[in-house]
Amino acid sequence: MTSERRTFRDIAEIEAAVGTHVGDSPWVTVTQKMIDDFAAVTHDEQWIHVDVERAKRESPFKTPIAHGFLTLSLLSHLMQSTVRTENVALSVNYGFEKVRFVSPVPVDSEVRASVSVGEVKRTPEGAQVTWNVEIQVRGSDRPAVVAAWLGRIYTARPT
Repeated sequence: MTSERRTFRDIAEIEAAVGTHVGDSPWVTVTQKMIDDFAAVTHDEQWIHVDVERAKRESPFKTPIAHGFLTLSLLSHLMQSTVRTENVALSVNYGFEKVRFVSPVPVDSEVRASVSVGEVKRTPEGAQVTWNVEIQVRGSDRPAVVAAWLGRIYTARPT
């Protein structure tokens, strides 16, 4: 598996890739500072994320773990590191068909996205693409997140 960014020149090239793996992002380390900053911004300061000593003592993971939503929010960066689409006016996040938090991300773990094209539906403005994404944790047999992420690609500026 590669961590080189895949470039699609147009929607037709994405359509041709349906059902295929298109790439893996570079690895990103999830630090305690990232977890603490996310907790502060979202007001989700549950001890399993931010209290290092208590997590070591009481957590079944014996260390703090990242918020599921922190891990999910890394998808924007991980995807930009994996897939690029040229000759479009705009590409936006349209939501998710499915998101599952399969396993925890312990502090200081490295994560990456593994991306495949699930479906492409043409729209009057361009296309809606379903990106099947797994956020993997280095050294783990199970992904942290499995998601069907919807993106809208506009070939002309939306009105």
